[in-house]
This record gives sequence, C-alpha cells and structure tokens, in this order.
Amino acid sequence: MTPLQLRGQAIAERLRGEGKERAPMSATAGPRIGVALGGGSARGLTHIPYIEAMDELGLKPSVISGTSIGALIGAGWAAGMTGQELREHSFEVLGTMRIIASKLWATQIRGIGGILKNGISMQLDATSIVDAFTPPDFPREFKDLKVPLYVVATDFQSWHQVVFNSGLLRPAIAGSIAIPSLFKPVVYDNHILVDGGVVNPLPLDQADMDTDFLIGIDVNGDPSDGIAKTDHKALDIWFGSAQIMMHSLTAHMMAAYPPDIYIRPHVTSFGALEFWRVREILAHAEGEKDRFKRILAYKIEAYLAGKVPVLESN
Repeated sequence: MTPLQLRGQAIAERLRGEGKERAPMSATAGPRIGVALGGGSARGLTHIPYIEAMDELGLKPSVISGTSIGALIGAGWAAGMTGQELREHSFEVLGTMRIIASKLWATQIRGIGGILKNGISMQLDATSIVDAFTPPDFPREFKDLKVPLYVVATDFQSWHQVVFNSGLLRPAIAGSIAIPSLFKPVVYDNHILVDGGVVNPLPLDQADMDTDFLIGIDVNGDPSDGIAKTDHKALDIWFGSAQIMMHSLTAHMMAAYPPDIYIRPHVTSFGALEFWRVREILAHAEGEKDRFKRILAYKIEAYLAGKVPVLESN
C-alpha cells in the first residue's frame, strides 16, 4: 500500500473508534460532510474520481447536493453506488459514440407516437435520457436513497431555483440536466424546468446543512487551456458563454457559503458534450484525485485531533 493508502486506512480505523465513543455524525462515524457536485456536462464525469477518493479514505457524506450532471452522479452516489461502480457504469453506457448513439436512438423510438404526430424534434427528452443512462435498479423516489440528496433545477417561468429532496427522483434529475435548447424543458410538479446551472451551478447552499465540512467540486472548467485560441466555433461560443455565466454565479455562491475544500479540476480541454471520452476524462483527473485525498485526510485528522473548531453552518 502507498503511504496515502495507509493514511486513509488509519483515518478509517480511527473514525470507527471515534464512533464507539460518541453518537455517529455521518453515514460513517466522524465529522458530517456536505458535498456539492457542480454542473459541467461531460466534464462533470470528473466527479467520479473524487467520490473514489472519499471511498478510499473510508468517508461518506451526510448530505449531497447536485446541479445538472452533478445531480445525476450525486443520485447514484446517494443511492449507494461506490465511486468504482460509478466508473464502471459510465464506461458501460458512455464508452463509445456507438453506445451513446444507440441509447439516444432508443429514446427516440420509445416516443415514436409523438414523432409520427409532431415530426422529429432536434431537442432531446431529458426524462428519457435519465431512464436510458441510469442502472435498471435505480431508486424511484428520494426516500429510497441512502444519503439525503438535494437536486437543483431552474424554474423557467419564475427565474428562481427549485430544489427537490422528496418525491419522484428521475423527473427532478431530468429537470436539473435539461440544458436549454439541447433538451426540451421538463414539466414537473407545477414547474417548467431547465438546467440548474442557469441559477446555481455549484449548490453549496444546499450541501451546507448541519455539516462540519463543506466540499465543493466545480467542474465548470477555467479559461487557461483556450485563452490564446481565436478560431472558436459557434457551439464553442455558446457553451463558453454559459461557462462564464456559471463561473460568476459560483463566485457569488462561494462568498455566501465558503467551502472548507474547493476543487476545480482543469477540464476545459474536453468538449462539453464529449461524453464518449469518458476514459480520458477520468484518467485526466487522477492527479487531482491524489491531491484531494491529501487535503481531505489532513482536514479530517485535524478535526479528530480537535484542532479544527466546528462552525455553525449557514
């Protein structure tokens, strides 16, 4: 085992020991951890290595919040899937363009009645996408999850965020991932829903609920990789403009709810819709995963040693 793995094993054993002496504070004994998983389309697959890092340290969150793909991956995590299981599932359903195309075509065939009546729509149906790309035994309702989950979407009519943490799970996730123009809006629970990233791309406010540590994983990217590029395509401009907007919104959210650990991997080299590059995306995040483990292990050790005061959450 590497020194970091040994350190993680020691933390896990100490957490179990702490749990015998006091009431449990999380899904495992120890500090209550809130994790906010941000939106970023295909770049959001980088959430998976960080989930694996927490698994390897023997840590589980007490609260998970997610926007867009962060809501989708967060739902799998909250349902009890490990980081490794999320990785394997992503390879299975996103591993090649052919696999993705076959699943997308299957969702269109499923709505063949609507196609015959209204013609072929260039917009995807978010609910069908959630059905197609989640495991067959995926929970039906929020109450079936093992960890509390808060899913953020945008109400197109009121211009406000909508947060779901009860009721049906799939339509809430569908609303959260419904990127404007690419997906049809999702009509659910008296709302017309579009992507949660329009109002809250990194939902720290929803993860900061009676927790000791707040972790924000921002997969929106940064301008560093393309700052000298000038030959942008129309789609690049559209998604890039959305990234700029989400960066500004995240900055305001972090000012109001400062995370104890903030991670922003360099993922701009991957296109927003390049899901078929899942293996490259996850491999790219491995170095950041180790850095995250070191930071988190240090924070947990400091907490257990009584060096970190527990602050009231916002």
